[in-house]
Amino acid sequence: MKIKSLLIFGAVGLLWLNESKAFADVNHYTTLNPRAMAPNHFADITIKGKITDKSGPVPGATITLKSNPAIGTSTDGAGNFAITVPADGILIIKSVGYKTQEIPVQGKTTINISLEEENNNLSDVVVVGYSSKKQGELSSSVSIISAEKLKGVASNDVISMIQGKAPGVVVSSGSGDPTSAPKMTIRGIGSINGGTAPLLVVDGNILGAYGTEGATYSPNDVESITILKDAAATGLYGSRAGSGVIIVTTKTGKAGEAKIEFSSTVGFNSPSTGNFKLMNSQQLYDYQKTFSNPDPSVLKNDTNWWDLATRNGMTQNYTVSASGGTEKTRYYVAGNFYREQGTVVNNDKNAYNLRANLNSQLTKKLKLSLLLNGVFTRNNYANSNSLGDGYLNLPFDPAYNADGTPVDPRITPTWKGRDVENFLHSTQYNLSYQRSLNLSADVNLDYNIVKNLTFSSYNRTTFYNTFAVDYYDKRTKEGGATNGSLYNSTTYKNRLLSSNRLKYENSFGENHLTVLAVGEAEKSYYDDAYSNGKNLPAGRPVMSTATDIISNPSGGTNEYNFSKYLSQVDYNYAGKYFAIASFVHENSSRFGLNKSGGDFYQLGASWILSNETFLKDVKTISFLKLRASYGTTGNAEIGDYPSLGLYAIDASASYGGLPGARPDQKGNPDLTWEKQKTANIGFDIGFWNRIDLTVDLYDKRSNALLFKVPLPSTDGYGYIFQNVGALKNRGLEFNLTTKNFTGEFKWETNLNMAFNRNTILGLTEGKDAITPGGSQPKAVGHDIYDYKMPIWAGVDPNNGDPLWEKVITDADGVNHIAVTNTYSQATRQYTGTSASPKFTGGFTNTFSYKGVSLSAFFNFVYGNEVYNNSRAYFDNDGLYESYNAMVLKSGWSRWEKVGDIATHPKPVLGGNHDSNQQSSRYLEDGSYIRLRNITLGYQIPASWLSKIKISSARIFVSGDNLWTGTKFSGIDPEVVLAPDDNDPNVIPGSSSFRYPISKKILFGVNISL
Repeated sequence: MKIKSLLIFGAVGLLWLNESKAFADVNHYTTLNPRAMAPNHFADITIKGKITDKSGPVPGATITLKSNPAIGTSTDGAGNFAITVPADGILIIKSVGYKTQEIPVQGKTTINISLEEENNNLSDVVVVGYSSKKQGELSSSVSIISAEKLKGVASNDVISMIQGKAPGVVVSSGSGDPTSAPKMTIRGIGSINGGTAPLLVVDGNILGAYGTEGATYSPNDVESITILKDAAATGLYGSRAGSGVIIVTTKTGKAGEAKIEFSSTVGFNSPSTGNFKLMNSQQLYDYQKTFSNPDPSVLKNDTNWWDLATRNGMTQNYTVSASGGTEKTRYYVAGNFYREQGTVVNNDKNAYNLRANLNSQLTKKLKLSLLLNGVFTRNNYANSNSLGDGYLNLPFDPAYNADGTPVDPRITPTWKGRDVENFLHSTQYNLSYQRSLNLSADVNLDYNIVKNLTFSSYNRTTFYNTFAVDYYDKRTKEGGATNGSLYNSTTYKNRLLSSNRLKYENSFGENHLTVLAVGEAEKSYYDDAYSNGKNLPAGRPVMSTATDIISNPSGGTNEYNFSKYLSQVDYNYAGKYFAIASFVHENSSRFGLNKSGGDFYQLGASWILSNETFLKDVKTISFLKLRASYGTTGNAEIGDYPSLGLYAIDASASYGGLPGARPDQKGNPDLTWEKQKTANIGFDIGFWNRIDLTVDLYDKRSNALLFKVPLPSTDGYGYIFQNVGALKNRGLEFNLTTKNFTGEFKWETNLNMAFNRNTILGLTEGKDAITPGGSQPKAVGHDIYDYKMPIWAGVDPNNGDPLWEKVITDADGVNHIAVTNTYSQATRQYTGTSASPKFTGGFTNTFSYKGVSLSAFFNFVYGNEVYNNSRAYFDNDGLYESYNAMVLKSGWSRWEKVGDIATHPKPVLGGNHDSNQQSSRYLEDGSYIRLRNITLGYQIPASWLSKIKISSARIFVSGDNLWTGTKFSGIDPEVVLAPDDNDPNVIPGSSSFRYPISKKILFGVNISL
């Protein structure tokens, strides 16, 4: 019994010892491998989810495992992610511009996360290149203007609406005509003979250089504008982005209930006269008495020709849109009508726009976007020299007969005006207009081949047609000599573009990599035709009624094509370090057979220091990023056949009534791309999440400039296109935004400024100026718009003669300045001034309290000189006594007696020693600051609207161009500050018979159902 008991006890003890050893082994194992202790709680699981913010998905957000950052992923374009981690792990969610979140897994297989914005601007998704990124992740210099910031200024042209709202972007206009488009430059003039307008991209597809196409979208359909300025930003457009890139993104629908929106703006336009005023009959009579003997009978008439040539007009802008859809299919459909009456008679713009944007996720892998847009415009132009007569006609001459009909000066013996014309008589019968239709269709496909690899095909076709009419009735002065004349012109343009893109995007822990490869081709066809007929019956502006058709109508056909291959690598680590590199090879039919291709590259990097641990505890700095970039871009805007040897077949080469050809252009098979090399450094810094400052310094150098080089007459050709010369632009830009009050009462201020200096570094061999005898010679070592002309030395106090500087060189070669009253002896010199501003910018203050909002936007230009060319006609010191004269600006005076220190010479019948000839006398300070827009709005409380089933409604009143501060003596100091790529006769910095800018008072309502 005892032995049996001992055996049992021994077996139990042995079993206990074995179990104890096993338990010890288990403890040892689980110390090294904690997942083995409780496999049901610590095994790896796959988590799927979606990351969003208040606006929708957040692409590119990083998700990492806290205990092991090497395990990580990022969200795709729809904000979705999938990651395999331990069931008890903790996820770290990061995205630039949002607060970092720690999310315990707790065994869940589905986790959806909503991020809270830390800085709204940094989290904004920006369209750059052929993709989109959050603003905080950019390594380049860009400016973003949202649809909200575009509001206010009433215009049918988006470019005019961004004036003063982005540093380094200069928008300027020499006319208040609603049918004329403004000119635009980014970071100075980058070319001398080539185009200087930025490249325009709409909804991801290249449209062409700004100003070369008709209207292709309505400003009401624009979601945002992105302006790419440095090489890293222009990147994949680098081959044609030497003058910068404007990316327009139109609106799309959002998933949810259908949203119907209606907006209406109606207001009144009046012409602004600035500091300018013309003389009435009494003033002109008193003035002419000082140098001639006018008949007192002229005082029986006092016609205000300026008031007759101008008017108060109306602006109307109506938009209706519907948007909505599901998670799979979204739509946006909108129609717009815009009408603006110009402030010069018989001038107005009418535009009709219809857009339909459809986006559909056809399958899990395939997405389709279909974008359709149509714009019809009818522009009526002021004709019969309405504006010129408004400036120059004498107040002594009557506008109307006793019976109320307009006077015909040709049969009025008492007419005294030099030009013998009354536009009121002519405009009864003459007409000038253009109608155009622009249609575009985009078909875009995105196909997810496998995880992280996407193929996209973006395709666009556009059709653009115009028809223009200029008709001069036989009953008018303009049509009298030809017994009536008619000019018709028609143009047609068709463009095809296909861009095919392969993108790989993936995350490896805290490493995020995107690789892009693109092949793109574009082809354009253009034709035009012009005809002219005369001997037309009165009131019949149709070519079939002309009995005499011009024998040599003109016209032509143009074609061009571009093809491009490019690649880009975009990398970031831990949301702190970013790098981007791209390479572009593009061919253009515009260049020579030997060098039609151009290679361009771009590099950029940035570092978000505020994400480093050493700055985490610095509460003052909420964001800090350093940026640097360098790269090359190109310019191909030089016409369609500059490299080819061409013959002209026209009337001048005909012989014996048979067509003939003559040499017209010498070929250059080595002609190639104009190139710009741009370096940029900058930083973005934020303080307390209330103050944001962006600063950029850049150096942009253009070389291999496209030049039309004159040839000697013995060569047999007039010119040849070559790559010669160099140009430099250097500048500083900054943008400052402050949130002054953030409570129930909000006040935000934005200020942007840009400084740019332009210098010509070289021209064609043996040439130091392009136009040595011009007022802007474009000379080596000078700004492209430096003035050179005789320098005005004032008025001789002894006799009232005009004086100019005369440079005399002594025997030792030393120059001395003397004065002369003989214009032909005056020396042409550089004036030390330029049409280029020293700086430009704008600032906005926005206030809101409950439902009331007030915004005031100013833009300004400083340091440029404007050549007031029209003063040579109405400020001429007696030369043109048959023209009206201007009232002298405050502080100006005319010489009357010996000893007078006057600004104006003694008036002399027939002119005083050529005093009105070109000189610095007519150069004036063009600096100005303008209240571009002020808007007062009220958001009607939702509780008031719920009963009538309106979700939101806002009413507002706004004013455009209500005040301008300037010393300029003319109608308006704003002038074109860039060359007109379509009209080489436009002289930047010159003001001549300026079409007045419109002051507008507008009333509007925005309603959402």
